[in-house]
Amino acid sequence: MQKLWMEILSCDAGSCCYIVNIRRKVVKKSPSLHQLKLPRETRFFSVPIKSDSKCLQYSHPHHYSFRKLNNSQPSRTVVVLKRDEHINSRVSGETYSSFVLDGEEGVNNVTGRGKSVSMVLIPSLPDESNGDYVAPISSSSSEWKPKLTVHYEKSGSENVDSPPLLFLPGFGVGSFHYEKQLKDLGRDFRAWAIDFLGQGMSLPCEDPTFGSNGGDKLESDRQDIIWGFGDETETWAEELVYSVDLWRDQVSYFIEEVIKEPVYLVGNSLGGFVAIYFAACYPQLVKGVTLLNATPFWGFFPNPVRYPRLSRLFPWAGTFPLPSIVRKLTEILWQKISNPRSIEQILDQVYVDHATKVDKVFSRIIETTQHPAAAASFASILFAPQGQLSFNEALSRCRMNNLPICLLYGKEDPWVKPIWGLQVKRQVPEAPYYEISPAGHCPHDEVPEVVNFLLRGWIQYLESQGSIALPLLDTPQSVRYDFAWDLEFIREGSRKSTRVKFLMPSFSIWNRLISRFKSGFENCGTDSQ
Repeated sequence: MQKLWMEILSCDAGSCCYIVNIRRKVVKKSPSLHQLKLPRETRFFSVPIKSDSKCLQYSHPHHYSFRKLNNSQPSRTVVVLKRDEHINSRVSGETYSSFVLDGEEGVNNVTGRGKSVSMVLIPSLPDESNGDYVAPISSSSSEWKPKLTVHYEKSGSENVDSPPLLFLPGFGVGSFHYEKQLKDLGRDFRAWAIDFLGQGMSLPCEDPTFGSNGGDKLESDRQDIIWGFGDETETWAEELVYSVDLWRDQVSYFIEEVIKEPVYLVGNSLGGFVAIYFAACYPQLVKGVTLLNATPFWGFFPNPVRYPRLSRLFPWAGTFPLPSIVRKLTEILWQKISNPRSIEQILDQVYVDHATKVDKVFSRIIETTQHPAAAASFASILFAPQGQLSFNEALSRCRMNNLPICLLYGKEDPWVKPIWGLQVKRQVPEAPYYEISPAGHCPHDEVPEVVNFLLRGWIQYLESQGSIALPLLDTPQSVRYDFAWDLEFIREGSRKSTRVKFLMPSFSIWNRLISRFKSGFENCGTDSQ
């Protein structure tokens, strides 16, 4: 993937212009913008800027070169240009033309008067047709218990020294929903994505029941046999219920037996709930948790371990066989939910940008609904008890264990609205919070370029123990409590832009102010020498 690299221009308070090449060495200096002359053969991207106490002006780049992005380098944001809103109309009509990716050294920023809007060009998704390296994805399965097989997909096996990532899907989807993460982040990390039991390709391989009603057929389609509607339960399924406790134990098994080392968990929707719940119960197996529009609750019925007396009021809680009345209710609901038109409507709700291609997601969901165990598994999930910890209790336990948490939330989510993400932020104030717009319930699939960029940077921040800044925080704007960036990227030949608002971890505001002061003081000392 070829990426455009801009050259850094450093301006002090007075009117002057520096042109810096890609190695950050000053090659041209002029006290005046008009006196600056660049030869035609110059092979670097240069942006002349005039800076004074009143306004900031900039023009289009004169020369440029291209350089392949090195994904092994820290995913730092090195943006140098802010657009002043008080500049004259001629200048305000100019486009943003100043971007730098993946820098390693400090950058002198250009500032002006008035409120500023900053833009950053971030990497696009790798494209094999353009010669980019795309991490290959392999599919596999692992038998956890008799008749219960966990399907998973993996990428980045060759990255033996890189940290492992485990992606947990939302309700109704599976590991396929993280294809854009596996292909991209698999170039730098070892990455896995699993299907929860009872969903995706982790549905049972045999009917969990038998008896006179075994092998019933849906009224809507007599050609489709339904598993789980029998009168008796098979031995292997006697305690089977598709609950968050089961999924928590499934994740524990997968990390201990397949990955075999602590992981960074990433969960969307239901996957976010399971991620934080698991991390609260098994902190020794988790290096950090990223929540992508995590649902803040799951389950309608009391947990039998936590509320034994109350749970006895509900004689059935998602186990097999299904009671007769539940079978009838399931058949009615399933006809509606599994209808392709209903699935289309749901996808239209959760994806804000309807230009996003969801054909693969749609076809994989349809494929899952046609499995003979899908309807009964849905009923078990619907009536399964709550977890032993609530979402807020799990968050509190994670915070008590000093477990790193990062929040990435799509602003236009019609289900998990921003207020839920902000509540998590208030409960875990030290967690970085990135609000992405426009993006809905599944930001990782709708704006994968942005999510991958932030994920990659956050993990590198943790792995470096803070020596590498958080994504978007290696610029002067980071001294503010909250600020926004317009992240631009190229998708299918077109430029797209996404606004990311950041709420800084509360404990770090003062530290960042001190850091900026020290950095400025050291730079002044260096310049005076």
